[in-house]
Formats: sequence, structure tokens, C-alpha cells
Amino acid sequence: MQAALHKAISDQAVPYLAFDTETEARAWLASMSRRLGSRLPDRAAREEFLVTVHYEARRAGLDPQLVLGLIQVESNFRKYAVSHAGARGYMQVMPFWARLIGSPDHNLFHLRTNLRYGCVILRHYLDRENGDLYRALGRYNGSLGKPEYPTMVVRAWQRDWHYTRAVGNTAPVRPAGHDAAVPQRAEQRPR
Repeated sequence: MQAALHKAISDQAVPYLAFDTETEARAWLASMSRRLGSRLPDRAAREEFLVTVHYEARRAGLDPQLVLGLIQVESNFRKYAVSHAGARGYMQVMPFWARLIGSPDHNLFHLRTNLRYGCVILRHYLDRENGDLYRALGRYNGSLGKPEYPTMVVRAWQRDWHYTRAVGNTAPVRPAGHDAAVPQRAEQRPR
């Protein structure tokens, strides 16, 4: 497991928006940018953040909007957030992960590093929990068995970051072949 997770964080590809067309990519970026504008007012920084979130989420087989919901709950989009337990950055990654699957000198406040680790860790927990999003989110947050945290993330995802394709299709934007990456059982869906 440790070797697979290390490999998952080690590539150096340049982030990009992976959509079928440039029009779709621009529509997604514009929609998410409007929603995030009050939290990240600098347009260039906001767009870099969104492109990186999209890239890292898709790379890990996650819905980028789910990742935005998780970031909203974890750090409220604060790059230098530190929890009482010592978790760092946008996705509140615990420092032990850098020692376990990366390198102790990895800066968890660096945008791409933080998002890479956070997405790889969430993917790991989704795989470990056989796709059960609520249990995976509980593991991610260290609150397994307590429904409050997973419910907050799913609500933020659905309420604030829901997105449908703007170009002739109303299907949710999800990574190709990864529609099951964030399954929800009917009894787990927030009302």
C-alpha cells in the first residue's frame, strides 16, 4: 500500500482541465470561479487553484466538485489553515502522510502538493471502503462512524459546487469511467 501511494503522488505532470472541448473547460472554470470569487479574490490565483483542483481530482478518479466541497469544509479555502491536530493546507493533510508516502521535505502548504496528497488520500480511503463515500470521508477526517462530517462535505458539494455540462448536455461532469468513484447509498443521501 505504501509503495502504491508513494507512486500516486510522485508524477510531475502539468495541471490542466480535462474536458472533451475547450468550451466545456471554460464553462466549468467560469462557473466555479464565480462561486469561489469571494473566498479567493485574485482571479489568476483562483483560476490556478481551480485548474489544479480539477487536475488532481480527475487524476485520482474523484469528482472535482466533491473535492471543492471537502476543501470548503476542511479549510474554507485557506491555504495556510492548520487544525488543532496539525493538519495543513486546503485539504488539511496530516504531516505524517508526507513521511509515510512522500518525503519529509514536501511542503503541505504548497498548492499542488496539498491537493495531490489530499486527493490521493481520499481515493485511498474510497478504495479501502469499497466506494462508500461516507465511510471514506469519515476516515479522511478521522471521524469514522460520526455522520456529521461526511454529511457536511456532501451538502457543500451538492449545494455549493454542483455542476452540469453547459454544452448541450446536462449530465454531471465526472471523470470518464469513474462515475462510481463517489457512490452514495439512498439511505445516506442528505435531504
